[in-house]
Amino acid sequence: MASSVQVNPTLHFTLADWSDQRDCDAVVALLQAYALHPMGGGEALSEYAVTNLPAAMAKTPGAFSVIGWHTTADEACTPVALANCFQALSTFACKPLINIHDLYVSDSARGQGAGQALLANVEAEAERRGCCKVTLEVLTGNAGAIRAYENFGFALYTLDEKTGHALFMHKKLK
Repeated sequence: MASSVQVNPTLHFTLADWSDQRDCDAVVALLQAYALHPMGGGEALSEYAVTNLPAAMAKTPGAFSVIGWHTTADEACTPVALANCFQALSTFACKPLINIHDLYVSDSARGQGAGQALLANVEAEAERRGCCKVTLEVLTGNAGAIRAYENFGFALYTLDEKTGHALFMHKKLK
């Protein structure tokens, strides 16, 4: 990310550098906080995920994470926001797209523009990569996140009103 999009002067955003232990620790800590939150399922990450996530992200083509950092008056930086993203291909457009797989803003950073700035940084990286769109999923009960995404310009994926909008589904494998 050549330059980050900033809304709040105490927040700045970086792409995770998987060779930097501070970035790796920040991604795992924020993802753990998200996993423990009710909107993340309310269960801790497995020890396997905690131990192996940075290396797995580093070797996954097209994967990147955007970290939001809060800088205090004494210039200490605390990670407060995270977007884990994956580049894929839009077959209809025959162009790359970015899927935001995880998006989390800590309670301490909510209401300060961190979520909108995080989305803007993901969008800037998607544009830098020549992507045609950014996608994400959200739980229907997460009204605050839905409003935030709609305010940023996201909408339900619909090809034709007669056929309805897309639903996100999954099937767990062993």
